[in-house]
Amino acid sequence: MILEPAQRRKLDETDDALFYDYPRFVTHVDDGFIQQLTDLYRERLRPDTRILDMMSSWVSHLPEEMTFAHVEGHGMNAEELARNPRLDHYFVQNLNQNQLLPLPDQSFDAVLNTVSVQYLQRPEAVFAEIYRILKPGGLAIVSFSNRMFFQKAIQAWVEASEPQRVELVKRYFEQVPGFGKIETIARQPSVPPFLQMLGMGGGDPFYAVMAERVS
Repeated sequence: MILEPAQRRKLDETDDALFYDYPRFVTHVDDGFIQQLTDLYRERLRPDTRILDMMSSWVSHLPEEMTFAHVEGHGMNAEELARNPRLDHYFVQNLNQNQLLPLPDQSFDAVLNTVSVQYLQRPEAVFAEIYRILKPGGLAIVSFSNRMFFQKAIQAWVEASEPQRVELVKRYFEQVPGFGKIETIARQPSVPPFLQMLGMGGGDPFYAVMAERVS
């Protein structure tokens, strides 16, 4: 196991279903992050393939011009998922209570997780499930910034620096035999630090960790 019990704890230990019961039709990162993510999807995803958008909401940030054979959505709020125009089907499941996905082995070409990995209390089991449902050669893309619902993020994430969070997600992949070709992207805001000190916002940092099912 990568995480100790204390590292899995959250400030708010109440049922996650209560926290996500009310729909939030907002984006949790800025336009610069979203554009970088969509560009990454455009570069790395292939049309006419099967995609799982894990821990999704009312928007998936997939390139508008790309069509896929099937986009499955998973999340915690049915109203948000129903509003997402890219999803062909969706299901609601609390991965902190049940990590087993109701999906067949080797049934997806790509699994996406956007700005949500910080909430997983049992990431080892969830990443094993990502591996199980990916086809050989399939790709997993986990993206995140420095924003979060602080009270619902696990302690290991809250206490880590941003570079340490990238390394933590890499370790989630590395602990599953069969994941390989792990790549990372770390892009900081382009505004120089001294201008940020004067109040000029630099935008959200963009981080992504990607791995393929190679066996």
